[in-house]
Amino acid sequence: MDELADLVQTTADRLAQQHVGAVVAGLADGQVEIRGAGRTGRGGEVPGPHTVFEIGSVTKVFTSLLLARLSLDGTVSLDEPLADALGGDVAVPSRGGQAVTLRQLATHSSGLPKSTAGWRSRRGGCAATSALERLGRTRLRSVPGRGFRYSGLGAGLLGLALARRAGTGYEEAVEQEVCGPLGLTDTGVRVGAGRSVADGHGFRGRPVAPRHSAVLPGAGGLRSTAADLAVLLQAQLAAEHAPEAPLSAAIALTRETRHRVNPFAWTHLGWLGHRLHTQQGGHLQIWHNGGTAGFRAFIAFDPGKSVGVVTLVNTHRPPDAAATALLRRLQTAA
Repeated sequence: MDELADLVQTTADRLAQQHVGAVVAGLADGQVEIRGAGRTGRGGEVPGPHTVFEIGSVTKVFTSLLLARLSLDGTVSLDEPLADALGGDVAVPSRGGQAVTLRQLATHSSGLPKSTAGWRSRRGGCAATSALERLGRTRLRSVPGRGFRYSGLGAGLLGLALARRAGTGYEEAVEQEVCGPLGLTDTGVRVGAGRSVADGHGFRGRPVAPRHSAVLPGAGGLRSTAADLAVLLQAQLAAEHAPEAPLSAAIALTRETRHRVNPFAWTHLGWLGHRLHTQQGGHLQIWHNGGTAGFRAFIAFDPGKSVGVVTLVNTHRPPDAAATALLRRLQTAA
């Protein structure tokens, strides 16, 4: 569809005026268009479908899909206490007599704080071992399952628990259970040799050193490409009408789970959802964004309209407004 290609390219061009580089994917009517604009870095090439970006908290979508996969095969249970999944040797806080469960970690209803900010070991770092030591001394902000409090810490702990239960590292578990079945070849914690990699840029476009590791990678440690994320969205859309498609059962489970945030918004396993006001079209939008020091990412879709968008930029400024505008255009056209 030429119109789709034009809309995607226009969005990429506009974002490139505000960022060093941008790659945008649009999905509609069973078609996918991916366009890039700007540069991967100073003197770099135009980023494209297979250019690798840090995706920050969009990682949580993969972590929760891993949870669904391991739940369906009986490796874990959604309502299993985090303490059990971690192996029983880790002290996990509780409140009101309620233990934190894996489901609550994925829906941000555990009551855990947002991050490990301030959790520093005596040597200056915050390794996973020291984070687990601090966990038992952490006070939950609410009774587990009662409220909504976005927690990257919770998602990171979920990734760690799932990897422990699977008997692998986090990256290996995601590769085996999510990336492999979907055919995602450029998604992982590490970047494969020979890949085109965007340079991160922070305040005023200053270069930012690449992120080599994450304490709890399940919260934001993955890198990916627009091409891989478009395949992920295709799988999300296919799950509505093709139950035999790869990961359809796990995807269905992630969306069957819903935790209410307010009258207009909710969380699924790993996803945020809301419905626009009728004056804005009343469209359903399921989405997640993410960012690191030098990158921002946004992915969203509407299963009813079978449309979706992916936006990746290599600066610290979020592309959410432009990405949401593109999604609404696709929803209206559909």
